[in-house]
Amino acid sequence: MRNSADAFHIAVPARDLDAAAHFYNKLLGCPLARRYPDRVTFDFFGDQLVCHYAPDEPERSRLSLYPRHFGVTFRSRTDFDALLRIVDLRKVPVFQEPRSRFDGTVEEHRTFVLVDPTGNLLEFKHYVDPRMMY
Repeated sequence: MRNSADAFHIAVPARDLDAAAHFYNKLLGCPLARRYPDRVTFDFFGDQLVCHYAPDEPERSRLSLYPRHFGVTFRSRTDFDALLRIVDLRKVPVFQEPRSRFDGTVEEHRTFVLVDPTGNLLEFKHYVDPRMMY
């Protein structure tokens, strides 16, 4: 089973590695782990994100959150709010503004969605009841 020393790994396409590095490292503050001509790897909030060079990745004519997106569900509302402040200060491209979902239910949570330079969508959440994270 996974423990806190393990890292989840996700790989996504990137049409432009410089733009991906700027977005994930400079705008979101994800430490750059390593870079090669065909990929760049980040510490994405404690997990491993690899952006693979994909210059032929088609432009998505219509971005939709479903079915393809990834992100972080924060245990702490303070961490969620801190990222939201960074997004606002650094003018990170927002796909879906911050909002509350399922108000008044056990699944109540805050969420917002960002879009990276290739059109990958990133959702960030915080549940009022931490038992609902999974």
